Amino acid sequence: MDRAVDAANLGVAAAGDLSVWGLFMNASLMVKLVMLGLVFCSVMVWAIIFDKIVTLRRINKQASAFEDRFWSGGSLDDLYESDGAKPVHPLAAVFGAAMGEWRRSARIPGVDLVRGGVKERVDRAIGITVTREMDRLRRWVVFLATVGPVAPFVGLFGTVWGIMHSFSAIAAMHNTNLSVVAPGISEALFATAIGLMTAVPSYVAYNVISNSLDLFQDRLEGFGTEFAAILSRQSEERA
Repeated sequence: MDRAVDAANLGVAAAGDLSVWGLFMNASLMVKLVMLGLVFCSVMVWAIIFDKIVTLRRINKQASAFEDRFWSGGSLDDLYESDGAKPVHPLAAVFGAAMGEWRRSARIPGVDLVRGGVKERVDRAIGITVTREMDRLRRWVVFLATVGPVAPFVGLFGTVWGIMHSFSAIAAMHNTNLSVVAPGISEALFATAIGLMTAVPSYVAYNVISNSLDLFQDRLEGFGTEFAAILSRQSEERA
């Protein structure tokens, strides 16, 4: 009975269209689920790509503007009050963490800013802040790293399942004519095509975004190192 139904479905597919919608509608339930899952992953991939591109452009622009203010020679205390106390971007957060720790240490009665462990606490505050900010920026990037290599195999699973379904129906019809075989095979291969269309942007975006994030992390760490040296020099001047 199942083979008869499959054969009937295959006959409809053979006479049907080979458009994207037709290929989806004529596919078996399992292949449809695979296609829907891949389409959902593709939407997620493009949403993450768009979000990360916008975010990276914004934080780099904010970091450049902040560095201009930082190196302009103005008061660090004023800069802390305007940007560091309530930071709205990662570089200001690094500055705020280091400056806040240094100011709290300076208010301790009788503290030795040079030998009182202040430099270690400032360095630790910078390191923790950089790690926290980069973890936040890397959120969802692992999704790209997962979808990239996995999506083609998921699509291949849909293809194998669809071909098995098609051959079963062909056997029931006792007909191997190309006009009978082609539609079922096309529906199955469509799953692989969707898998590749999902995987390629994901894999490329992961490499590009990861490289951009690594460069921004180097920028944060470089700024933190320079600022820690400035605070260390001011500690020695006060001492």
